[in-house]
Amino acid sequence: MVEVPRRVLVTGGAGFLGSHLCDRLVAQNCEVLCVDNFFTGRRKNVQHLLDLPNFELLRHDVTFSLYVEVDEIYNLACPASPVHYQEDPVQTTKTSVHGAINMLGLAKRVRAKILQASTSEVYGDPTEHPQTEDYHGNVNPIGPRACYDEGKRCAETLFFDYHKQHQLRIKVMRIFNTYGPRMHPNDGRVVSNFIVQALQGETITIYGEGNQTRSFCYVDDLIDGMLGMMSSGDDVIGPINIGNPNEFTIRELAEKVIELTGSSSKLVYKPLPQDDPVRRQPDITRAREQLGWSPVIQLEEGLRHTIAYFDDLLRQSGHQI
Repeated sequence: MVEVPRRVLVTGGAGFLGSHLCDRLVAQNCEVLCVDNFFTGRRKNVQHLLDLPNFELLRHDVTFSLYVEVDEIYNLACPASPVHYQEDPVQTTKTSVHGAINMLGLAKRVRAKILQASTSEVYGDPTEHPQTEDYHGNVNPIGPRACYDEGKRCAETLFFDYHKQHQLRIKVMRIFNTYGPRMHPNDGRVVSNFIVQALQGETITIYGEGNQTRSFCYVDDLIDGMLGMMSSGDDVIGPINIGNPNEFTIRELAEKVIELTGSSSKLVYKPLPQDDPVRRQPDITRAREQLGWSPVIQLEEGLRHTIAYFDDLLRQSGHQI
């Protein structure tokens, strides 16, 4: 008997994480519908998939209803870097909230299993460290990051209420800082910022004194966690932290990038932005116990892959390095 391939919808599928997810789903012989409005997603991220018979690309904004027949939905649509989500904060909130409502409505209609790509930003500037899924967060609801933080928090509320009220099969994962090839070069995140600045011999900008910490997860590990969560039993609904628990200061990251690029870049310090988290580290006990997942790619290896990607990107675009 021929096995019928899974029909999978990926919103935000032409973005950084979405394109890597599409790669993996296509390799699993799923029929993949990639949906993106190209606000931050880029067609070139999925260009190599366009001629494949089990991949389809659709320009669509998730704040509008979508009527398709699918078995699984990965809801990744939303700009994720402060530079991009603060450009149009009202639209950012709409994407998180209206997008969730529309995708949950679709999942309810076709009885699809649906995964929400939530974020560690639901914890805000945490007063507990490391962050467990039971921590409710410390979020400023009217600050410059609120459109993203509160939008994602509301989306989680909607997912759990659809699960309780309509018995929808949901998965909610909280993604911590992730990096790797296909990051947007102008997204304002520290990894892409530092690498591009170092490759071009520019000064590397650190906000504050560089003592704030982050935990950096390589994209391949993140996608492993995402696929593992979607394939887990219906009793595993989350929220589950997915990230690398190894913690580094921002200054340590900058110094490691300078070392790996062989750059002569110097560090410069600027004031810390409002509501920027001081510490960020996931407790991944739940991911280990319920998914059997933990990251395997450490920072130096992941940075080497990411630096090679940006080096090639800058050469192709004619930048001086």
